Amino acid sequence: MPIERGDGVTIHYVGRFEDGSLFDTSRQEVARHEDLITAQGNQPADYAPLSFTVGRGDIIEGIEEALVGMEEGEERTIEVPPEKAYGEFEAEKVREYDPEAFEEMVGQEPEVGVHVEAKNELHGDVTAVRDDVVEVDFNHELAGRTLVFDIEVIDVR
Repeated sequence: MPIERGDGVTIHYVGRFEDGSLFDTSRQEVARHEDLITAQGNQPADYAPLSFTVGRGDIIEGIEEALVGMEEGEERTIEVPPEKAYGEFEAEKVREYDPEAFEEMVGQEPEVGVHVEAKNELHGDVTAVRDDVVEVDFNHELAGRTLVFDIEVIDVR
């Protein structure tokens, strides 16, 4: 039976950028081959099939749309544009802070790569530190990117 909105599904996926570089996967063997397990400190248990209800908004829209009509055991490669994934990059989500104010708010010295969580629950990463300003990007790390997924439907409920 083809998948419909409201169905529970379990999938395996491999997510790559258009250039073929891997950014995420549920497949332990792919993670091991790409050195994600050791390089990022991840554990083998971090890689497992993903279960969710289609149409509930638990995953990106592009994957949900692609799953509708697929069947258990089916595999497909899909390309998901930014507007059906994590949105376009928005320049206004890159904010600048005074270094001293940043340190007071975050509780640590500004350093490129530091992840911050604002009181409004926005998450961001420090992208630049200069004498007079700390730049924090509150865009999702995958914003503005077209994503390519290999999907395998393992189970439909």
